[in-house]
Amino acid sequence: MTTSRTAPATVSPGRRRRWRYVAGLLVLAVLLVVGGRLAWTWLDPTGERTIDRSQPVLLQSMKDLSRFEAATGSFQVVVDLEKDANFLPDAVKGTRTLFVGAGGVDAYVDFSGLAADAVTVSPDRTQVTIRLPRSQLEKPNLDNSRSYVFAQQRGLLDRVQDFLSSSPGDQREVYVLAEKKIAEAAAASDLRRRADTNTKAMLEGLLKSLGFTKVTVKFSDEP
Repeated sequence: MTTSRTAPATVSPGRRRRWRYVAGLLVLAVLLVVGGRLAWTWLDPTGERTIDRSQPVLLQSMKDLSRFEAATGSFQVVVDLEKDANFLPDAVKGTRTLFVGAGGVDAYVDFSGLAADAVTVSPDRTQVTIRLPRSQLEKPNLDNSRSYVFAQQRGLLDRVQDFLSSSPGDQREVYVLAEKKIAEAAAASDLRRRADTNTKAMLEGLLKSLGFTKVTVKFSDEP
């Protein structure tokens, strides 16, 4: 009994060459894609660049300060401002903006308004009495780096209006409202009382260092 052996299949030289061409084309395509991506990233034809053409800062005025910054408060408020149309649903006309406003308020005592008899010194120059006006609050100063809009909903008509507007997404109203709320919170806090206390302590320490043994600091509304 004889066994027959099957001869191994052979690949023709022409077929080998075709596979080599295909493999070469695939490698070339990969290289072109990678090279094109690297070139696009390096050239960045759609990228943006920032050019600062601002004019030099112009000093408009100067004035002397005669007040003591006695205390400062840091505040944060979340403004939830909603505007609705009378007869249209919110999806068509209406906006709602959530804005985080963060800033500070300074409390100061103005020495420029002191009366002529505001400072009384004893004949032996060992005692002194000073009458001061109460502290005042500065206008809130919003910190732009910590104030931002974190959510906003707009109706279809509002989106179209913003698209056609020369200043879309104007947020001045929420900034003004945040400043108003922070000012109200500062007025309701004990910031001015602390400023009064700090001013008295500062003047007592300063005048005692000048040789006065008894220093009395009173405010204009005190007996």
